[in-house]
Amino acid sequence: QLQLVESGGGLVQPGGSLRLSCVASGAIDTYAAGCFRQLPGKEREFVASISRYTGGSTYYADSVKGRFTISRLNSKNTVYLQMNSLKPEDTAVYSCNVQFYWGQGTQVTVSS
Repeated sequence: QLQLVESGGGLVQPGGSLRLSCVASGAIDTYAAGCFRQLPGKEREFVASISRYTGGSTYYADSVKGRFTISRLNSKNTVYLQMNSLKPEDTAVYSCNVQFYWGQGTQVTVSS
């Protein structure tokens, strides 16, 4: 069973940046990975994904394209989400996903 632990969330002003990390308890190099977010009272929504390889193909939701960058370092069993030019509407709990497994999520709050 794979465990995923996210970190790097917090409070940031509009226009600021955060870098989320998702560390897996085991090897993830055979799986694609994704990041999702959930706003209060809403369903979880797709943010970004990356194919199985370090430096692999990436995909983004239109709402974050050009501002967020997903990457991975398989040698460290870690997926990263670099978030720049943050907006108040990016406020949510962000979770990572690998195969059937989900992290516990980390809160990102964008507010002045």
